[in-house]
Amino acid sequence: MAALPALRSWHVLAAAALALAVATSGCGGDEEFSLPEWDAPGQNARVDDIMIRYAHVAEPRGGPWQPGDDVPAYVWLYNKGGEDDRLIGASTPNASAVNIVDSDGKRLPDGVDLPAHELVEMEQGKAHLVLQDVRQIIRGGDFMTFTIRFEKAGSVTFKIQSQVPVYDESASPT
Repeated sequence: MAALPALRSWHVLAAAALALAVATSGCGGDEEFSLPEWDAPGQNARVDDIMIRYAHVAEPRGGPWQPGDDVPAYVWLYNKGGEDDRLIGASTPNASAVNIVDSDGKRLPDGVDLPAHELVEMEQGKAHLVLQDVRQIIRGGDFMTFTIRFEKAGSVTFKIQSQVPVYDESASPT
């Protein structure tokens, strides 16, 4: 019977460890947002309650982007605030303009809604940004100054990178 108190102690410790793991795991009503962990391209920034993640210029294909090209840029935006906001514009000295466009490339003059506590993924096949008429060659890995403006949160300027090309070196199907 001497082993019985030791067994009870082990059960108490296991239950306490389980309770601590559940309490700190982020399950339930935790309002903090956590993005998945992977080696995604891009830069991060923040302005007020808007988290900016994975901001980058699309990978150049078949060589660098050339002056005059229209170049897609992608970003994830998470509104941590209690109020909706809106992405209303962007700019860079490297292009004559930066437009917000829908998945078909049509300009969205009113911007993009950013509902409270939601992630908006601006990427290929969805609403995203387009650098119009770039002014210089942009190679994979190049950085440029970029400003994003929000209706309520204001603006933030940071550096974004042109995604480094990843070439498929797998064997061709026969």
